[in-house]
Amino acid sequence: MKSECNILEFKNKSYTCTFEITIDLIGGKWKPLIIWHLGTKGTQRFNELKKLLPQITQKMLTQQLRELEADNLIIRKVYPQVPPKVEYSLSNLGETLMPILSMMCDWGNDYYKLVTSTKNLSNRLNP
Repeated sequence: MKSECNILEFKNKSYTCTFEITIDLIGGKWKPLIIWHLGTKGTQRFNELKKLLPQITQKMLTQQLRELEADNLIIRKVYPQVPPKVEYSLSNLGETLMPILSMMCDWGNDYYKLVTSTKNLSNRLNP
């Protein structure tokens, strides 16, 4: 496993490990989900993303999309028409996150199955 673990200066912040940079870029509740939906469903408009993430507020979605765009992980395309049409898609750099997120999805699925089957087995053995 390759990791740089020394003080790194990046985007006006200090990091002690490159893993911290990754977490800073895609960590949190919403960014991985936004990236996942754009990667699995393709280009989406704002309201389409909002429907895919019903618990996110409009303000938070706007903020997360702006941060992902600033970090070059998504592309925001504005069409010159009235009313304005804006679409979001993954950049080439954002696409490189899909195998990682896919592995996290698989791990979550395996964990869910293990925990729920263990819990069910435990409930049957210990009424």
